Formats: sequence, C-alpha cells, structure tokens
Amino acid sequence: MNKNPTPNSIALYTSLLLTSLVGIAAYFIFFKIWLTFLLLVIVFSASYFLFRYSIEVFIYRKIKLVYKNIHSLKVRKLDPRIGDINMLDPINEMEKEVRDWAEDKSSEIEQLRTMEKYRKEFLGNVSHELKTPIFNIQGYINTLIDGAWEDQEVLIHFLKKAAKSTDRIASLVEDLEAISQLESGFLTMEVEIFDVNDLIRDIFDSLDFRAAEKNITLDFKEGCDIPFIVEADKDRIRQVVINLIVNSIKYGKEDGHTLIGLYDMDENILVEVTDNGIGIEEDHLPRLFERFYRVDKSRSRDEGGTGLGLSIVKHIIEAHDQTINVRSTKGVGTTFAFTLKKA
Repeated sequence: MNKNPTPNSIALYTSLLLTSLVGIAAYFIFFKIWLTFLLLVIVFSASYFLFRYSIEVFIYRKIKLVYKNIHSLKVRKLDPRIGDINMLDPINEMEKEVRDWAEDKSSEIEQLRTMEKYRKEFLGNVSHELKTPIFNIQGYINTLIDGAWEDQEVLIHFLKKAAKSTDRIASLVEDLEAISQLESGFLTMEVEIFDVNDLIRDIFDSLDFRAAEKNITLDFKEGCDIPFIVEADKDRIRQVVINLIVNSIKYGKEDGHTLIGLYDMDENILVEVTDNGIGIEEDHLPRLFERFYRVDKSRSRDEGGTGLGLSIVKHIIEAHDQTINVRSTKGVGTTFAFTLKKA
C-alpha cells in the first residue's frame, strides 16, 4: 500500500490549514473589534459619568452655594438660622432668587432716590426758612447803623422786629432738633398716668387770649367733658394738643369754634380736635404731615409757623405706638384725631 501523500490529499490538507488559519484570524479580528467596542463603551460610559460628576461638583455645587448665599442675604433678617436648602432644580431656583433679589435691589435704589429727593427738598426748605428772618435782621440792623438808631421810636420798632425774627429762627432750630431726636429714636418718652381732660383744660386757659383775638370758642364736645385717664408722656402730648389747637385758631373763621372730643375705644382713648374753619382740599391731606409742607405757603409764613408742627405731632404720636389721621372738607372744617393708650 502506497503511503506517500497524493497531490489531492496535499491540496486538501492545505485547504484545511488555510481555512483554519482564516478562522483563527477572523476570530482574533472579531475579538479585537469586540474588545475595541467594549473599550469604547467603557470610555464613553466613564466620560459620561465623569461629565455628570463634573457638573455636579463644579457647577451644581457652585450654583447651590451662590443660591444659598443669595437666599441667606434675603432671609437673614427674618431668621438668622439658615438651614440647608433642598433643591430639585437648582438652576431654576437660583434664577428665581436672583430675579427676586434684583427686584428688591431696584426697590431699594428707588427708595434711596426718594430719600435723596426728600433730603434736597429738606435742605432747600431749611435754607429758605432761615433766609427770610436772617435777611430781615440784617436789614433792621443796617438801617439802624445808617443813622435810624438816633430816632428812639424807630430804634425800638426795629429792635422789636429783629427780636421777632430771632424768635422765629430759635423756634425753627428747636423744631428741627425735636424732629431729629424723634426720627433717630433718641428722644425718651417719660410715660406717666394722667387725666387728658385736665390737660386740655389747662391748654384752653393758656390759649384763651389767642382764641379771643378771633372770637373763637374753645370747648369740649357734648358728653366729652369727663375724666379720661391715659398713659403717655404728658409734656409731649401737651405739645401735640397745643399744636393742633393753635392750627385750628390760625385757620379758623372769625366767631368760629374749636371743639375737643374724647372717646373710649376699649384699649385706647380717641382724641379729636375739630374746627369749623376754612378746611383743606382733599389732595393736600396725604402730605399734610410732611416736614415744611404747607397748604397755603404765603399765609402760613405770615402766621409765623415753621412748617414742622404737624410733622412733630405725627412723630410724637407714633413714638407712643399710636396713630393720627386727618379728615377735612373745604369750607366746612377740619378734624385731627389721634389715639392714646388708656391707663
């Protein structure tokens, strides 16, 4: 038997060998492709998670920190114990907080502008109020220096005029000092218990002569002339009532009246000062308690007022944690009403 390989068997062996080699090569190529794909998947997944981690650590945490800082600034006055903030959507939350913060800042800027406007008006009013009496004093003194002092009658007349102007300056300075103390909170209220009815009677006696010049009657409303015991700073309330009654006399009609009403309002006593004078137009009422605000500027200055009286009244009443308001009808009269704590 011939054992030598024939050409056909050699070809077959060669074919099988080549097929095996191709299969092995294909297997390694497939494995390499699969391994490459697997590595790509791993790299992609790692990149994705790394990206998410970066966003969480370097963006969201920073956003949360900024958000919490803004939130803390907004609520610090309400609650100093600021806890951790749980945010499902920190970007939208921060956008809302920043928008609210910006609105608050815009409001603060507008308030500062308003305060600056009031400051300029205040300085202008003070300058104007001081200018008139100072110029008057200068005029009187210069006239006397020029030789008028030799006439005894003229000398006395001008000196009285100058003294009146200095009194006006002194009143203005005192009122400005009072307003400054009241607004800053440095003015201490000396609270005591007293009968407001007795206080008003004393004021009637002190202003009786002034009211008689215009034949104006000072009295209580029917049923109100009875004791009402209150708890307040007696001297400051005296200042309030005097100011309101003096105003009612200034702007009251000849042969008119100023009536005081006292009413028990459970925890408080309501005090009303009513006149039948010229009244105040409605559009003036909201600004009536502003410093230097005058309904009739020329007439008010002729009356010798500083323009600060009602502002001081309002500050005194508010310093007692009470309220004051005004109602008026042109040509009919005006009523100022304020409350005091009942003892």
